[in-house]
Amino acid sequence: MLTVREAKYLSKKIMEAGEIPLLIGHFGVGKTDIAREIAQETQRKLIILVLSQMEPGDLIGLPARDENKTRFLAPDWWPEDGNTIILLDEINRAHRSIRNAIMQLLVDKRIHNHILPDGTWIMASMNPPDENYDQVELITDPAFLSRFFILEIHPDPNEWVEWAKRNHIEEEVIDFISKYPEFLSVHETVSLKASIKPSPRSWHKLSRVLSLMSEDDKKEYLYILASGIVGPEAAKVFIDKTITGQLNTPSEILIEGKIPESLDIHQANGLLIRLVDYLTTVDDKELEKLSNNVDTIALNLIRLSNVVPKDSFEAFIRMLVNLSNLPGLKGEFSDKLLRKLVSQSNN
Repeated sequence: MLTVREAKYLSKKIMEAGEIPLLIGHFGVGKTDIAREIAQETQRKLIILVLSQMEPGDLIGLPARDENKTRFLAPDWWPEDGNTIILLDEINRAHRSIRNAIMQLLVDKRIHNHILPDGTWIMASMNPPDENYDQVELITDPAFLSRFFILEIHPDPNEWVEWAKRNHIEEEVIDFISKYPEFLSVHETVSLKASIKPSPRSWHKLSRVLSLMSEDDKKEYLYILASGIVGPEAAKVFIDKTITGQLNTPSEILIEGKIPESLDIHQANGLLIRLVDYLTTVDDKELEKLSNNVDTIALNLIRLSNVVPKDSFEAFIRMLVNLSNLPGLKGEFSDKLLRKLVSQSNN
């Protein structure tokens, strides 16, 4: 999961490379604000298309007769120049009748005979898939997902408090969230990254974005970017075997205690992100193995807390708290692990 600040930074890098970020987060997490801030900072015009509220004619334009042929007029939102960002909002709730037009825009940067001006940036956003939203076919289609870098956003309590102060949120609310950050939101959704599979196209897209990133950026964000375009499994192997020189797997860190003696801040954050993704997406068979080693895992996490930044480890613990609220084996394991962490920390 990314904070709003991290998602904004990576979205800009992705669009600079000519690719398309897909921001996933619950209502109010700041997806639209990210687009507005990037547009303001790059002096671009922002066009927001709320796809769930659009009819086909609103998106693709209306037909007109041109001598003996039919052509489509440009829709009224069509950008005048390339100094523009187009935000496709609520893309998972688009009506079936305009899905083909969305794909044409994503793939060919055009709709009918109208081609987007060179330099136009496109980004998309949606709420996470859960029982409250229908229209799930589009977001589980591999051909659709392969067009995006998926960036999943989870609100950071410190970021939210700063935003709340700027936006005149009542002091009682700010004070409560400051003291009890676990109540800011509950993370109960299933990650879309599990549906992503690597392809020649996705590796090419990843390469284009990486070419614009510094070595420090790669250390901190490489796993997030890679898992959002080639999938978590391929991303883990890519990093473990190629980038970090045989960096230990999450299972080796948690169960076998293979923890580096020292990490710089980028390596530490990258490692914790991999652990979060692993615990969020782990299957029941692997969970049984973890549950049988919960005492060892708690001890190894305490050791890990000594080599990673305090605030990063606190964010990791908040993730465990959220997972502990889930039904089933994952919630039971997370709750059991939290209890072990508390008891062993007090010893």
